Amino acid sequence: MTLLGTEIVFEVNEDEVDGGYSASAIGYGIHTQGQTIEEIRKNIREAFECYFDGEMARPKLIRLHFAHGEVLVL
Repeated sequence: MTLLGTEIVFEVNEDEVDGGYSASAIGYGIHTQGQTIEEIRKNIREAFECYFDGEMARPKLIRLHFAHGEVLVL
């Protein structure tokens, strides 16, 4: 269990058509993209640092939630 405000959660989605990944922070206006898992991780850290660059209180943990779509054939 985490305390409110101690972490930020990014939902990471794979673009099945064009490839690559996109990520959005839940509850914050932070969005980024990357072609590989390594690149999306790097870009998430950079976007986080840019968003929380001032005196604003910042979460201590970044959690990545990888959303995997599932297709059911009818």
